Amino acid sequence: MKLLVTGGAGFIGSNFIRHVLRTHADDEVVCFDKLTYAGNLENLSDVAGDRRYRFVQGDIVDPSAVDAAIGGCDAIVNFAAQTHVDRSIDDPTEFLQTNIFGMRVLLEAARRHRIRRMLQVSTDEVYGSRLTGEFRETDSLEPNSPYAASKASADLMCRAYRVTFGVPVVIVRCSNNYGPYQYPEKVIPFFVTRLLTGQKVPLYGDGRNVRDWLYVEDCCAGIDLALRRGADGEVYNIGGGNELPNVELTHRVLALLDKSESSIEYVKDRLGHDRRYAIDSSKIRQLGWQPRVTFEDGLQRTVRWYEEHEAWWRKLLERAEVTK
Repeated sequence: MKLLVTGGAGFIGSNFIRHVLRTHADDEVVCFDKLTYAGNLENLSDVAGDRRYRFVQGDIVDPSAVDAAIGGCDAIVNFAAQTHVDRSIDDPTEFLQTNIFGMRVLLEAARRHRIRRMLQVSTDEVYGSRLTGEFRETDSLEPNSPYAASKASADLMCRAYRVTFGVPVVIVRCSNNYGPYQYPEKVIPFFVTRLLTGQKVPLYGDGRNVRDWLYVEDCCAGIDLALRRGADGEVYNIGGGNELPNVELTHRVLALLDKSESSIEYVKDRLGHDRRYAIDSSKIRQLGWQPRVTFEDGLQRTVRWYEEHEAWWRKLLERAEVTK
């Protein structure tokens, strides 16, 4: 199978490309990425010489660029998105452009080129927040942030193209990913890198907001399974089953870096901050998937990776300072 992986130079996308090349000897991958602040070809330096891998720089909102990259591909796996909730609150414009209009461009390309499978990587945030129980794929979408609303809109566009035009679409909705190569604006690498540089970590509100954590390699295995064995038109939740209040997550990171509670700075809560996410992953489990990395092991691996790859994240932080 030849895959067009959009957003492939980002966090989950680069881990997915590595997973595909490692586990499917006959597959080819075209990595298509705009290389925004979170897209980084260093994430894929270890596979750059693989004859089955090719990089194309481009933006999913540009139909001609997508058409030029898609030739010969059997499937599209879309990771390309603006994803940081805080950024979407400050200015939703880029989120609407990339996450919604870009999705439409990809669906049109899949339609014109008769792609065998279009897989959209979505998020558990499209369901909104709930205090008890777990969201199932059939539950209504009630997004509460501009980011989540843009992803929900993309999901609905996928459904429309499936029903109206017969585009063979599958959607996966993943819980909070963590692991190597995650841009240090997301909470785990943000906290780790701040602590490694002697800074305090900001904790929103009372710190009791709950997230379900999924190690990125497990997520990639679930996405790959849905791509190859999922049914057209279906949605699959992929959750780690590791629910933690943010304050407990923070204490675990502090312990791994031998830091005290004095490193925590409680700050004003984020606008519209969802209290709890939780998804039922039984549907993807019926296809044979299950998470293999425990949260304890995954968090240790992640903290160790950032300790050992200081040059990687310092370069990103320096670049972010320059562009402010």
